[in-house]
Amino acid sequence: MTEISAMQSRKKKPTAVKGFSFLILLILIGAALILLALTRRSVDGPLIPDQALPALSVQVASVNMQNALTLEEAFSGLILARQSSQIGFTSGGRIISVKADMGDRVEARQILAVLDTRQLRASKLAAEARQREAEASHALALTTLQRQLALKERGHVAQQRVDEAKAQADAAMARIEAAKAQIEALHVQIDLSSLRAPYAGVITRRFYDEGSIAAPGSPVLEIVENRYLEANIGVPARTAHALEVGQIYELKTETGQVPAKLKAKTGIIDPNGRTVSTLFEIDDPDSVDIGAVARLKLPRQVEESGFWVPISALTEASRGLWSIYILEPDGNSYEARPRYVEMVHSEGDRVYVRGTVRDGERYIVSGLARFVPGQSVTPIEAQAVRLPSKGQ
Repeated sequence: MTEISAMQSRKKKPTAVKGFSFLILLILIGAALILLALTRRSVDGPLIPDQALPALSVQVASVNMQNALTLEEAFSGLILARQSSQIGFTSGGRIISVKADMGDRVEARQILAVLDTRQLRASKLAAEARQREAEASHALALTTLQRQLALKERGHVAQQRVDEAKAQADAAMARIEAAKAQIEALHVQIDLSSLRAPYAGVITRRFYDEGSIAAPGSPVLEIVENRYLEANIGVPARTAHALEVGQIYELKTETGQVPAKLKAKTGIIDPNGRTVSTLFEIDDPDSVDIGAVARLKLPRQVEESGFWVPISALTEASRGLWSIYILEPDGNSYEARPRYVEMVHSEGDRVYVRGTVRDGERYIVSGLARFVPGQSVTPIEAQAVRLPSKGQ
């Protein structure tokens, strides 16, 4: 029984051959991992370039150096009406007619709504009757005064009778003036009972319908002027100084380009947006809608030498820099070598960069993942590969 237990114990212990085999397997796995790490491509290419790689055909373009960069800056604002009003009756009353609705275009002084004026017209008739009564009393008082004056000249009446007749004539004249003033006030109230458009425009809201009782001063309709539109656009102070009042500028809207004349600029920097407000008058108000977004695009010169490349020509390097691959002659062939560049400005699918690159050198336009630095390449001039331009 003891011999059987000893034999089982020996079977469970690993032999020297098995341990040696396991060690060799670990070494092989480690060597494979090291080889994989060395052959992986870094930001500058593989750590162990394979000079035996075949030459690749790549599309290239020439560096076109510029002394300055011209940027197009855009500033946005809203197109608004010069005037917008909520209009109503000065005195309250029952509305018997509303002659305009939302969306209607109206002319200046056009009647938009009317109040019930029957009571006012009745009061006016009564005032006119009082005026006629006062005029009759005044005529009688003048006749009496003339008679009293004649009798006084003959010594038949005292001065007191003359003064009384004159006072009656003056009182009758005062009643005439009071009646005229009341008639004029009622005439004004009747006229104000017809709500008129203060200017030509578009009705944008309606608050009351026929039969409603309008409170004094409450809005009945909202009107927006549509013949004079303006765009208020905030721009930086340096840009505002370059703009000239009275000049025509192009504003871009959803419906296209709209010419606008610079009417005014405040010259005061807004503490919130750090911009100066500029006011543009739209030459053709029918070509845009009120409330539309308008963009003012202006060129700006940046004194920075560099060149444009498509974004596909860049590969990320270290410390915030980028690389492009320049073709360097190698006997009868070319090799691709990285050069560091710094991104100055990006615009769509093209980038303005600066770096240790000379004018006229050729760089690889795209397909950077297909080759490694130092690999022989066959350049194909990118006649069909056009550098992206603005707006593309």
